[in-house]
Amino acid sequence: QVQLVESGGGLVQAGGSLRLSCSASGTIFSINDMAWYRQGPGKQREWVASITSGGSTNCADSVKGRFTISRDNANKVILQMNSLKPEDTAVYYCNAEIKTRYWGYFGNYWGQGTQVTVSS
Repeated sequence: QVQLVESGGGLVQAGGSLRLSCSASGTIFSINDMAWYRQGPGKQREWVASITSGGSTNCADSVKGRFTISRDNANKVILQMNSLKPEDTAVYYCNAEIKTRYWGYFGNYWGQGTQVTVSS
């Protein structure tokens, strides 16, 4: 009933930029926090950045100053990635806390992931 669809991944050289988008669709009453996570080759999934419904943001130290998270509207989150490094290579996942009806609770939803590859 709820889908998160990411786009914008690809192959880029070190120092380049990419812009990831994630749109939520389906039966949505409201969305609370939205976030990006990533999982590099042979690594565990890690948190990258998050943004509240009010627009407050936070990001991991490893990407601070290079990545920016924003919300284009209530249902869409953007991750602008600049000065990319080979160690940023990973599958990037969108995450959101979504309530599907007024009397419901916030469930945790994930996108299918988008590959980002940074060549040296």
